Amino acid sequence: MEQDNATRPAGHGTLLAVKSWTAYINTLLLAILLFGFALPLAFRYSELAAGIVMLVAVLLVGYRILVIRSVQLYYDDVGVWLYSGILPWAKGVQGVKWRDMDEAVFIQSFWSWLFRSYSIRIGHRFTKSSEILLTRMGNGKAAVEKLNAHHQELIRNNVIS
Repeated sequence: MEQDNATRPAGHGTLLAVKSWTAYINTLLLAILLFGFALPLAFRYSELAAGIVMLVAVLLVGYRILVIRSVQLYYDDVGVWLYSGILPWAKGVQGVKWRDMDEAVFIQSFWSWLFRSYSIRIGHRFTKSSEILLTRMGNGKAAVEKLNAHHQELIRNNVIS
């Protein structure tokens, strides 16, 4: 799945995976609690309380949806990168350079197979603190296969050692 230059987080690279629909389940449950239970209860108290609950619910649910949508796993000539965040102080990119990459793996379970929503680990050869860990990634299995194939190709072509 390619992305045009205007929408790529770092201006270049190939998009591998974004969050699966299953990542939105907790936010959906929160929205049901806030809009289905808290808001009607607040209306019983007063319209002002209901307005405050509505504002907080919209902001909280909207923020969580935007944060989930911001997660993008991609690779370029330098390495594998994870872009996430929507607020200026929370936006960022973390990654593993090809020369430092150990392997990419996905965690297989009945639920991940059924919903096609995988947990991914992109290992760092030297330190666990620099590896990329992701949960509920759509297209995660194919992303891991593509990363490992590209990494092996770089090793075979002596681009990295």
